[in-house]
Amino acid sequence: MGDKGLDFKHKEVINITDGKRLGYVQDVCADLETGVITHIIVPGSNKLINLFTQSNNIVIPWKNVKCIGDDIILVEI
Repeated sequence: MGDKGLDFKHKEVINITDGKRLGYVQDVCADLETGVITHIIVPGSNKLINLFTQSNNIVIPWKNVKCIGDDIILVEI
């Protein structure tokens, strides 16, 4: 069976700024008119932030995605 190049939900996101593992992609958002990916969403894990906000998801703009590999996505945030 063929491999999907854009199967982001099975890729772990890692911040290259501090080496922190952010988790796996929860969602990918795109501009519906152009079809261009605008950002990816990773579920956040900071419980302190969760006390003050409804959602603790990490929204990463597409411009911050630096490299996409077989198993990982490297971002700079």
